[in-house]
Parts: sequence; C-alpha cells; structure tokens
Amino acid sequence: MPHYDLAFKPAIGLYGQHDPSAALFVDGELVFAVEEERLTRQKHAANTFPERAIQACLDHHELELGDLDRVLLPYDPTLRKHILGHYFRRRLARPGLVQKAYGLQQQFVRETQAQFYPVRQIEHRLSALGDVPQIETLPHHACHAASAFHPSGFDEAVVLTVDAKGEYDSTVVWHGTQDGLERIRTYEHPSSLGLFFAAVTEYLGYRMFNGEGKVMGLAPYGERDEEIERTLREAVEPGVDYDVTGLVEEFNAERATERLEELFDRPRRATPGEFSQFEKDLAHVAQRLLEETVVDIAETYCERLGTANVALAGGVVLNCKMNKAIIESPAVEEVFIQPVAHDAGLALGAGWLDQSPRDVPEFTHAYWGPAYEFDEIRSLLETNKLEYHEPDDLERYVAERLADGDLVGWFQGRLELGPRALGNRSILADPRTSASRDRVNRYVKHREEWRPFAPSMLESAADEYLSTDRPDPFMITTTGVLPEKADEIPAALHPADETTRPQTVTETQNPRYHRLISEFADITGVPVVLNTSFNDHGEPIVNTPTEAIKDFFGMGLDVLVLEDLVVEK
Repeated sequence: MPHYDLAFKPAIGLYGQHDPSAALFVDGELVFAVEEERLTRQKHAANTFPERAIQACLDHHELELGDLDRVLLPYDPTLRKHILGHYFRRRLARPGLVQKAYGLQQQFVRETQAQFYPVRQIEHRLSALGDVPQIETLPHHACHAASAFHPSGFDEAVVLTVDAKGEYDSTVVWHGTQDGLERIRTYEHPSSLGLFFAAVTEYLGYRMFNGEGKVMGLAPYGERDEEIERTLREAVEPGVDYDVTGLVEEFNAERATERLEELFDRPRRATPGEFSQFEKDLAHVAQRLLEETVVDIAETYCERLGTANVALAGGVVLNCKMNKAIIESPAVEEVFIQPVAHDAGLALGAGWLDQSPRDVPEFTHAYWGPAYEFDEIRSLLETNKLEYHEPDDLERYVAERLADGDLVGWFQGRLELGPRALGNRSILADPRTSASRDRVNRYVKHREEWRPFAPSMLESAADEYLSTDRPDPFMITTTGVLPEKADEIPAALHPADETTRPQTVTETQNPRYHRLISEFADITGVPVVLNTSFNDHGEPIVNTPTEAIKDFFGMGLDVLVLEDLVVEK
C-alpha cells in the first residue's frame, strides 16, 4: 500500500498569520502542492486555515482524509518556551493594571495550549473534513532548511533560513550534509531581519509581508545617504553578529514604524505614491544593510564549515537583490535558493525533513498545482458564448502576436507553486521596447509605473545576455545584463540600475513555453519575452480558466491563450 503524507501550513492561532499551503507526498515523493490564496482569491490568505488547499491535495489523488498515514505541521508550538520571558515581558509593558492582567491571562492560556495541547486546534479543524490521522509537529526553521537543502543536489552546504519569526528563531545557520541538517547558530526573536525590513516597508506606506518586494524594487532609485545610514546603524547592528532589537522590540510593525518616525523625525507615509528622494534613499540603505548582514553570515560560515555551497529559504530570501549579493561573494561557489522560500514552502520542507537528502530529487520546476482539461476549457468558452479559434501552430501564432506588440495572457498546464509565474500562468509581452513595460504597468497590472518586469529567456542564450552563466529557472535572483544586449530588452530591465530578474527556460522544464520563446527568437532575433504573473494588482495569480477569462476582459490584454485555444478582443 502507498504511504500518504499530507503537509500543510496553517495561518491561524499558534501557527502563523500568512501564506498557508498544502502538499501531498506519496511514498515520500512530492506529487501535488498549492497555496490557499490561489483558491480563496485572497492575497496571502492571511489568518486562514488551508481547507481548500488540503481538499485539493486529497482530490488530486482521490483520497479521503482518513486514507492519510500522517499529517505534518511545519511548526512546533512547544518550542515557544524558549522565549516565554519575552511574551510575558511584552504583556507587562502594557499600560494600566487591568490591561496588564488581561494580557497576562491571555498569554498564559495561549502558552498552556502551546505546551500541552499543541495540535488541538488543528485536530478540531480537520475533523470537519473526515477521520483525523496522526499529526506530527516539526520545527518551523528546520522545515525551511529542508526545503532548501534536501532538493538542492548538494552533498554539503551552509544552509541559511531567514524570516520574520519561527517558534523562537528568526535566522538560523545550518550545516547540511547527506546525513541531514545540524543547527549551528540561532538568532532569536525579536532580533529579526524580516521584521527589520517589514518596519521599513510599513514606514514607506506598504504593508508588511506583502510590500517588501516593492521596497526592494524601489531601492535602486535611491542612493547611499550617509545621514540615513548613520541613523540606522545607531539603531541596528548589521553583520554576522547582527542585532536589530534597537528598532524591532517585538513582533509589532506598528511600534517599529513609530521608532523610525522618532529616528528620522519624519512621519511615515499613509499610502505609497510619488516617493521623495529621502524615501528612495531609505529603501536603498535598508537594502544595503540587509545584504551586508546576510552576506557576512554566509561568508563567515562557509569559512568555518569548510564549504562554498549555500542553500537558502525563508521569507527574506524572496529578496532577489540580496540573493545576487550572496551569489557574487568570492567565498561562495554554488547557491540553491528554494523558489517557494516564504511560508508557503514550509509544507515542502515538512514532507522532506525526515528523509535522507540523497533520496530527495533535485527541484527543477515549480509546476505542482491544478491543471484543467482541454474539453473543460472549450465547454466553458462555448457556454459563455465566447468566440475562440485553434491555430494550427499555436506557438508560432502567439509569437507573431507578441512581435506585433500585443499583450498576451498565457494559461497552460499545472499551476505554479510560489510567488512567480513561470510560463504556465503568465502575462507576456515584447521586451524590445520600454513602451511594453509601461503598457503592462498602466493598462494590465494597474500598478506603479516605476515597477520593473522580468524576462523569460532560452537557457541556451542566457550567456549572450547575462553577466552570469548561472541558470535560474525560478526568477529568484537578479543579475546584470551585458551592455551590448541591454538595448535589445529594455522592457525587462530595472530602469534604475539595468539589472534583471531572469527565468531561464529549457525544453525539459517547460516544452511549450520553450517552443514559444524559440519562435519569438526566430521572428525577432531576440530569445526573450517579458513575463509577469497573470493577475491584476492586489490579487493572487489566476488558477482556473474562469479566473483567466475574467482578468482578460478586465485588463488591457489583447490575446488570451487557454491551452490550445485562443480568445481575442
């Protein structure tokens, strides 16, 4: 009989606040995974139990909950005991005797549940779906570490897991070998790089756990400002022995944002908008300090552990420019970055943690979600009386439309896992003019016009365009573009520093997408297309054909491709 493990990350109670997901493993092999946000249509699915994602995993293999051998939770509430003092000190800091007493009572109840009834809430929620199997809790950062090291293909590596907070830890250094993972150093909450960057994000008018990537994208528009840097360095200590508690005193972005207002004697932005030079420079300096710190940690432990391989996971690892700095370090030779680095990737690590790394296949693609049959899509179009056609050579036809300047919604195969669309739920455009970037920002994504886009390119042509010959199938790092090629793909460059965040594509990874880019190269001489996620501003990437059709008619797209079928305006 097959062995079935269901791993899922809740976003309720003791188990976190955002990015729930679920993954199904059959005899230890990953077969299906999906984020709850793609099914609820609420970005990050905050404060949500991933009931839909769990059911999607079961439906994929025609299972009932009781058919599972184990449920794996990537969070161990009993480990919260390591920072109990912090929680109670925070409650005692509340003003007023009544507030103190109430806060202490609530905290006592919460910590009692964590120590003695760690899975009661999960058992209750699962019971609505069927017979509840054995539930195992696993350390949060250990699951992040397994998600990075086990599918990396490395025999040995320094493994860094960097996020806002696990049970008690915010950054952990691991030594990964074929025997598994050894915890080498723990940076405890509240000294959290994730919360440091979240505070800057809130100060600039975005929301924590949502806007950090926008601050990263804003940073190249700024410059190194000595006064801003001196002020921040007085509040936080970067480097391998970093300490950010001078800014982040607790898991509270509001208080940290107030601290930034005090430090700079400037109010926060209520909403993002036209940024001042000070705000651009603050983003630049914050990004610089983050890179300085994580690179120093990586270099220090590569030397101490005697390896030049680095594997990375955790929400902060979605910072592509930080990843670039690690890759470019002279102490580092090879890097694997888990593309589902944030909390949604915890379900992957939970499924792999008790396996030998040598038994886990390398992570070569992110297409683990639902797919939709051709007949289902055709029936949907006919039911809604939408005209469509089926080109004899789909890839050639779409490539010609892209070359003519049309904007294309591209819906194929299985849904991607993670924050990037990688050629199955993508919006595509011609990268050869900056007008393409401006049109997609203004009429399709409905977002700030300074925001950059990324290219998908044939891996075989990457060394002709990029300053590195490192393949990157996941859009998880940035790189320079060779000066003689920058004019060919201006829409896929960051306007401020002309870096790019590439996806390299091979025929093995995604045959149809590879053919499309090859046809575009045959027509234009440029083996690159602009690729951004198929979603409107503020919503998750589309999952179903119905969602793709809805967005197509609500956005400034010209062509919609649903598997073999084409809809046009």
